[in-house]
Formats: sequence, C-alpha cells, structure tokens
Amino acid sequence: MSYDRQKFLSAVKSQLDERMVYHCLAVEACMGAIYDHLKANGLLDPTEPPREDWVLAGLIHDIDFSGEFKESHPTKTKEALAKYGLEVPESVIQIVKAHSPKESGVQPQSKAQWALFCVDSLTGLIVATAMVYPSKKLADVKPSSISKRFHKEPRFAAGTRRDEVAMCAKADGLNIPLEKLFEISLSAMLEIAPSIGL
Repeated sequence: MSYDRQKFLSAVKSQLDERMVYHCLAVEACMGAIYDHLKANGLLDPTEPPREDWVLAGLIHDIDFSGEFKESHPTKTKEALAKYGLEVPESVIQIVKAHSPKESGVQPQSKAQWALFCVDSLTGLIVATAMVYPSKKLADVKPSSISKRFHKEPRFAAGTRRDEVAMCAKADGLNIPLEKLFEISLSAMLEIAPSIGL
C-alpha cells in the first residue's frame, strides 16, 4: 500500500509543535534507513511489513502526543489521524504502539516494531550532540561523538532511554550492533538535516 505522505505530514504539522515535528521527521528517516540496512544485508523476514509502513509509522508515531490525546499516547493514533480524514492499516498501528509498550501493552516483536522502539529516543541524543557544537549542525557530528555521549555521559540528554536504545543488539530483536545503529541513524538524519533545522 502506498500512502500520500504529504497528507500525513500535514496532519503531523497541524497536531504537533515544531520540535515534535522535527522529531517525527528524524524518526521517519531513521526507520527507512534501518529497513534499507536490514534488506541490503538479507536480514528481513518475509513477514515484515513493507518499507512504506516502517517510514509512515516513524512519521506518525507521536501524532497523539498532544492535546486531548496526550494522556493516552500512543494508543490514540487512529483517533488523531481521523481528525484529518486519514487512516492506516493495523500493521502500522501496531508498530506505533510497540514504541511505548508500558502504555500500549504491545511488546515489540517484528523488526519494524523493534526499530521504532530503539530509535525513538536515540534521535534526541543525536540532536543534543549536534547542539553542543558551535555550528549546531549535524554535519559536525561523528558516530564516535554519539557513542561517547551515550556511554560516558549519562546525564547528557538524560531523557534518552539508553537501556531501550541498547536493546537494538538483541539477537531476537533488531539484531543491529549499537555502534552501527548510531551510524545508520546519524547518516539518515544528515540526509534531511535542513528539514529538521540542523
């Protein structure tokens, strides 16, 4: 199934503040890059959702993180989208729900679900790393800088759920080494840096 990305992006922009929109765009880019990495290395099971489901889930995963829906995030994606006359298949809803299992009751199982679960808060750490440079640009960030902040400075970007990000290496999960995830995510965000103010 192909989606009209512009309609979903417009809904996200209507529903969320600029900082959250940038976050959703970053996660969308990372989801696509993780899918591409897994596919290129023959690591995708045939039962995995298609790439467009991965990236759409990344784009809309926080659309209910505002207004009347915020208290029920991430279980109100359908309702938030319905405000804009949009709907998505259940596979996308399940990917979204799995990024916050305590609230949704959906534990990550597919690689798509693990990807969103692991990369969601990593994007914030990458942005925070860029912000300490005088340029405030992603172009100056290296994977090694992200790794240093992640491992040696636990108070840096303290909201980053480091334990969840690190679960990317689980053999029965995403099965991507942590340092590789830093590299994939930074590269994906660099490609859209102007769109996310970096």
